Amino acid sequence: MKLAVHPLSKNPTAAWEELSQQQKVVKINAKTPNTESPSDKLRVVCMSDTHSLTPFIKFDIPMGDIFIHAGDFTKCGSLHEVIEFNSWIASGDRHKHTGTSILDNIPTLGISKDVLAEAIQTHNVKDYLTNCVYLEDAEVVLHGIKIYGTPWQPEFCKWAFNVPRGIQCLSKWERIPSDTDILVTHTPPVGHGDLCCSGVRAGCVELLTTVQNRVKPKYHVFGHIHEGYGISTDGKIIFINASTCDLNYLPSNPPIVFDITLPPGIQKT
Repeated sequence: MKLAVHPLSKNPTAAWEELSQQQKVVKINAKTPNTESPSDKLRVVCMSDTHSLTPFIKFDIPMGDIFIHAGDFTKCGSLHEVIEFNSWIASGDRHKHTGTSILDNIPTLGISKDVLAEAIQTHNVKDYLTNCVYLEDAEVVLHGIKIYGTPWQPEFCKWAFNVPRGIQCLSKWERIPSDTDILVTHTPPVGHGDLCCSGVRAGCVELLTTVQNRVKPKYHVFGHIHEGYGISTDGKIIFINASTCDLNYLPSNPPIVFDITLPPGIQKT
């Protein structure tokens, strides 16, 4: 299915005002399960936007079969931050790890020139992620569940993986397989978990169109907009903004957990 660029693509706030007239957005308040997941389901634990602040996390991370991190795990992508994150991943007793991870974000925080220089000069930083599966326009299939990860986002400050809104973003989303069960992006789609404290929408219009009209995953996991943390649905797809850091860059938002039913005939071993 070939999708067209929305005429208001470059103004997501205005685009959502139009699109919302025919959209359903229901907020979901889900509690972390306190029992083990059944043999015919995978338990997925989701986090995002930890920004090298995992040492300051005060909540317990629930057990699960798969751990997804939807990006921005560093402050500026330095090698030290990546190695630290890789060690943190290994410290948890989780069964599988997969995630779309923004490795070289350069946020508008007070980062020293020396740290920025290190981040820019470090090559093949992804090679240091030995304790997880790094997904950059790639997929992994676990127990018959296809997870696809892509890190691109509509232009936002001077951060990593920026792409101009419109056809350039759509070209990235066209790579997403239509049989994806769990989609992991860094950016939210417009209308779900993308409302900034300023009242402006930061989500991608073409991502929403792609997700709803072509890919139709069961779950769409993302982060990026810290104040958009939470779960919503359009009645068919579950949208999860798993940002761990809040608006003040404090790692106060707990992981979001869900169980996904395995394909017929497949059980966890």
